[in-house]
Amino acid sequence: MGMQSQALVTSRWLGNMVKRNLVGPSLRILDTSWFLPMMNRDGKKEFAQTHIPGASHFDIDDCSDRTSQFDHTLPSEELFSDYVGHHGISNDSHVIVYDASDFGAFSCTRVWWMFRLFGQPKVSVLNGGFRSWVKEGHPVTDQCSRPQPVKFKAKMNREWVKSFEDITENITTPQYQVVDVRPYARFLGKEAEPREGNVHVHVHVPTT
Repeated sequence: MGMQSQALVTSRWLGNMVKRNLVGPSLRILDTSWFLPMMNRDGKKEFAQTHIPGASHFDIDDCSDRTSQFDHTLPSEELFSDYVGHHGISNDSHVIVYDASDFGAFSCTRVWWMFRLFGQPKVSVLNGGFRSWVKEGHPVTDQCSRPQPVKFKAKMNREWVKSFEDITENITTPQYQVVDVRPYARFLGKEAEPREGNVHVHVHVPTT
């Protein structure tokens, strides 16, 4: 595993990289925009209309285990390797992820974590996302980038993933802190889940 990149990069820094035409095999940009059904937005369509020059679209629906009955189940090492490799990302690439949410960061943090999980330490989130990029006056385009596919070798850190059985056992034999990241009203059961049968938890696992 190579040296870890800083978790956040600024629009100014990335704008300078784009201006100097440094987006390529060593620096890849991914628009990871994805929205809940209730948001009435389509990440793929919005990407096709406008995005950061040189960016490719990362679809968390496509890069998941489609045989699972649950949404966004982690893909296998082979599927992740193939998916990101077809976006021109190698193990030597520095990957910048962002999304176009109103929050500045929404789906991109999931993709950042997936890269780290699969052994890619050189991945950063664009601070403020596409919203800040546009607000600061950086260029946008509707031209799609089609990088040359390369080889990516994924190696999952399985200590970062917990099963249903792990979580159940943790209730009686606490080993780690479980954090529910849903809005507070949903945490209290006072607000319906946006998709039937979906309850998500994140497990905090210390990293080095």
